[in-house]
Amino acid sequence: MNAALARERAAWLAEHILPCEPALRDWLRRRLSLRQDVDDVIQETYAILAGMADVSHILQPRAYVYSVAHSVVLQQLRRAQVVSIEAVAEIDRVAIVGDEVSPERMASSRQELARIGALIDSLPEKCRQAFVLRRVEGYSQREIAERMQISENTVEKHICKGIRVLMDSMKHDDNGLQKSSERSAAEGARHARRR
Repeated sequence: MNAALARERAAWLAEHILPCEPALRDWLRRRLSLRQDVDDVIQETYAILAGMADVSHILQPRAYVYSVAHSVVLQQLRRAQVVSIEAVAEIDRVAIVGDEVSPERMASSRQELARIGALIDSLPEKCRQAFVLRRVEGYSQREIAERMQISENTVEKHICKGIRVLMDSMKHDDNGLQKSSERSAAEGARHARRR
């Protein structure tokens, strides 16, 4: 987009779209789920409008901006299909057909999921609540802070602690598995040399 067109587009946005923003924000707040951020929707809406090659076909800018914002909300919902741990745990009841998923792999995945669930359950209550709301259910830090009646900084600390505990545990378990595997390989090699 050349500089003249960019200035023209900015002027069009300032004249036709900016005056609609307060009403659009109110409309979005009433319609969005707790997981969606009004600012993100507004920003993406502006980006789409600013990036359009031509706006001369837009006869009703107010209606058009609402339509674009609605499309952005729908896109975000499709992209953010967050699956809860409980839903993933239901894999036991689902028959998966395909060569790429072996019974051993499924059993291993179930064990890993159970282990992660147990680790999450072992977190301190506030830490666990903040972690699950953010990482499993997809709430923003601001929404979690409001819901838990704590500061966003505290929410961030709880989430970081949860991630650190999970990562440390997984790293520890991976090292243990690797050492066990290395011991088994070394014992197998010694046994083979004795023959």
